Amino acid sequence: MKDLQVRAGRPDELGVVEALLCEASTWLASRGIDQWQYPPHRDRITKALERGVCFLAFEDGTPIATIQVDSFADPEFWTPEDQPDAALYVHRMAVTRTASGTGIGSRLLDWASERASAQGKRWLRLDAWKDNNGLHRFYKGAGFTLLRIVDLPHRRSGALFQRSTESVADNSM
Repeated sequence: MKDLQVRAGRPDELGVVEALLCEASTWLASRGIDQWQYPPHRDRITKALERGVCFLAFEDGTPIATIQVDSFADPEFWTPEDQPDAALYVHRMAVTRTASGTGIGSRLLDWASERASAQGKRWLRLDAWKDNNGLHRFYKGAGFTLLRIVDLPHRRSGALFQRSTESVADNSM
């Protein structure tokens, strides 16, 4: 497998992040999945780029994926009982179709787990589209556990997953 470089995106790379997300949205629509069928939230992505929590992954200098990793625990999903401060959270991960099936998504999740572990966090968490069963299988295959599904009428996301950061640390030895 080729060498993968991950770094924080820069504000001037907003278009790169948007292109990766739009490509994923188009692919999802072609499969009859209604996830991300709206324009990317430019303001949120811009703020994430400015805060240094929106990352780009490159192979041979070409951007092939994006992932946002931060401490934001959506209060509509994560409760005080979940100990939100014990985790980092993944948002908006997308891999270009030309790199699909090469393990990039799993490698990015491992990278995010290592990042969380280095910050003393016990968990890597995410909320996924409630009815994207293929995505649920992907996360389960990557070692995540489905904790619960929060069904809010105004939210399509709400399938809550987590994985121990120790599991990746143990495998990287």
